Amino acid sequence: MTRNIVGGSAAVIMLAAIVVAFGSIFTVYQTRQAIVVELGKPIRIITEPGLHFKIPFFQNVIHIDNRILDLEASAQEVIASDQKRLVVDAFARYKITKPLLFFQTVGSIEGANSRLLTLLNSALRRVLGENTLTHVVRDARAGLMENVRKHLDAEAKDFGIDIIDVRIRRADLPDQNSLAVYQRMQTERQQEAAEFRATGKQRAQETTARADRDATVLVAEAQARADAIRGEGDGERNRIFADAFGRDPDFFAFYRAMQAYEAGLRGDTRMLLRPDSEFFRYFIDPSGRPRSGAASGGAAPNNTVGVQPEATPR
Repeated sequence: MTRNIVGGSAAVIMLAAIVVAFGSIFTVYQTRQAIVVELGKPIRIITEPGLHFKIPFFQNVIHIDNRILDLEASAQEVIASDQKRLVVDAFARYKITKPLLFFQTVGSIEGANSRLLTLLNSALRRVLGENTLTHVVRDARAGLMENVRKHLDAEAKDFGIDIIDVRIRRADLPDQNSLAVYQRMQTERQQEAAEFRATGKQRAQETTARADRDATVLVAEAQARADAIRGEGDGERNRIFADAFGRDPDFFAFYRAMQAYEAGLRGDTRMLLRPDSEFFRYFIDPSGRPRSGAASGGAAPNNTVGVQPEATPR
């Protein structure tokens, strides 16, 4: 009986010791930091990971995240310095560096996000409201994001939080303004296209006029050169004919008569001439000498073509 009582007491004491031991040991992971609170009063801050001890039943442990946390802001309208409205969508990254101050001011991640969202929206309106639409959208976006981060970080220090980064994910015009801007841009592009077409047409006309002028000059120069060459050829031909006539007048007269026969009797031609006409003297006499009767009968001299032919083509 006594042994049973002693054994039961020992078991109870051992169980109590185990409960006390488990209640006095806690683990801090690498992604967390801890605050030991005794009766609601913070007494110790633990930032190193591993096993740690506390007084059971009197001390509690509050774990606080030690990682970089996200803060997502909903899209909001911001008025730039040139009175242009913008829809801005931004986000931030922050880290809890002073867990005790964080616990005393905001208490939890949800409370911190609520306070930081208000501060982030205020910083965005303050910084973007001092700059124009062009600076926000294109020219100075990186610098503006850094300014927003500095403003937000200065205010988040009161909560034991460091702002790592602030990014503007999107900065666009509202839908109604976007349509008007798009139409204006389309009109401007159409005007530029019309100017380019007009300029191109003008240059094409100038090029065509220049080419026509050059072609006219080239044709005129070529024609003048051709006329000069043709004149030189005609002169050379006349010189050769004159030289031939001087060497053999009878042969030259015979050659010219053959050319006249060829030109006058070509095709279907009717001619009314006297048989003893000067024109047919080579048919009467191969030497081309006129008959005495023809000479005395009033025929044309030897150096003329007798009676003019009357040609009646069919």
